[in-house]
Amino acid sequence: MYRNGRPGALARALNRISAIQFSAGILSPAQAVTLEVPGRCTGRLISLPVAVADYQGGRYLVSMLGNDANWVRNVRAADGRAVLRRRGREEVRLVEVEPGDRAPILRRYLQVAPGARAHLPVDRHAPLAEFERIADLFPVFQIVPAA
Repeated sequence: MYRNGRPGALARALNRISAIQFSAGILSPAQAVTLEVPGRCTGRLISLPVAVADYQGGRYLVSMLGNDANWVRNVRAADGRAVLRRRGREEVRLVEVEPGDRAPILRRYLQVAPGARAHLPVDRHAPLAEFERIADLFPVFQIVPAA
């Protein structure tokens, strides 16, 4: 469904449905939310389903498709400003985590986001050193309240 790191037609359709479902908080896991961020070229609001990984009291978003995912580029262009939706609207700032600090968050992400397991080349039970090896390939953003 994600050839060359991009969603195909079926994945796009399923993502639209999931975004609506996650926003409403209906029949979805607690960590499932909809991310809304303005497109970097059009400024049009882009909505997509994501999973929030909790780790040591913080909340994080991970790009299972790596650095070239459109939502990552859009978040970077928007200086981290975004909205999370789940039974309401939460304005947030997404702060990129340094690669050296990503490994334990990536491991936690694979525990809470089973759909992402096919996209990260590490088993969810692998030692932390394996996650450190790939940490620079998968952006991680800490979710903080908007100022």
